Order: sequence, then structure tokens, then C-alpha cells
Amino acid sequence: MASQSTDPNRKTRLYSPYHDLHVPIQNLYDLPTSPEYLFDEESVRQRRSWSENLQYYTGSSYLAGAIIGGAKGSIEGIRAAERGDTLKLRINRVLNSGGHTGRRFGNSLGVLGLIFSGMESVMIHYRDTDDYLNSVVAGLGTGALYRAAAGPRSAVIAGAIGGLAAGAAVIGKQVMKRYVPI
Repeated sequence: MASQSTDPNRKTRLYSPYHDLHVPIQNLYDLPTSPEYLFDEESVRQRRSWSENLQYYTGSSYLAGAIIGGAKGSIEGIRAAERGDTLKLRINRVLNSGGHTGRRFGNSLGVLGLIFSGMESVMIHYRDTDDYLNSVVAGLGTGALYRAAAGPRSAVIAGAIGGLAAGAAVIGKQVMKRYVPI
């Protein structure tokens, strides 16, 4: 009996799932360079959504606080070493101190990022514009709200520091855009 694939009287062909995959390999990796949107309304806005801002500010500020706090705590742990301590005890002290201070700083800065992103998103929603004023007012409000429990004087000072910090960040971003080629 002859093989089905070499039979010259055959009117049909065998199915091969790989038949239509003769595509040049470059076409598989030719990805678009612009962002893709599901809805046309999303492509009109050139900024992150409130939930993306929330995740970005909270996560990056928590990470920065954890790194700074971990470094500060580790230095404190090194300084707290006593003369008779073994190496194992010294390492334990450094790790415990770094972890404790890192968590504390990370949580504090994460809460600041959470409040800031919420206030900035509210400002963008009500003003219907995304400019530097939103960031400065959100920084001012974040500082004031964060220290409100300590009294009005502390809230005003923290609000001023938050507004100045947000303003400095906005100015720094504009300087970086203008003078640093990326």
C-alpha cells in the first residue's frame, strides 16, 4: 500500500498546524513603539491614571524609605557594637537595626506617597488640568495632613515643607528635561 503523502491521485492535502507559520522572524518581534490603548479616549490623555499614580508614588516612596532607613539602621547597628560582642552577634545587631529602621521609614514615606497621590489626583480631577500647581498644592496638603495630629503649628510647618519639596521636585524635573539629553 502506498503512502498517503506520495499518492499522485490524492485530491486533498494533509492538515499541518505549522503550514501558515512561514513568517519571517523579524515580523514576530516588530513591536509598536507607541503605547497601545483599548479605547480612543485613553489615547487623548497624556498622563497616568489615578490608580497608576497611586501605585507609583506609594511604591517608589516606600522603596526609597526602606533603603534609606535600612542604611541608617545598619549604621546605627554598627555604632552600637560593644567590645566583647562576637561577629555573629554584631551581624545580628546590624540586621535587626537595619530591618527595624527600614520598615519604619518605608511605612512613613509610603503613607506620604499615598496621601500625595490621592491629593494630586483630586486636584487634577477638579481643575481638569495637569500642571505644576497640582503637585505643589498636593505637597502642601500632604505635609499638613500628615502632621495634623501634632497640632496646627506643626501642620503648617510640615505643609510648607511639603509644598517646597514638591515645588523643588517639579523644578528639578523641568531642569532634567531641558538640560539632560535622554
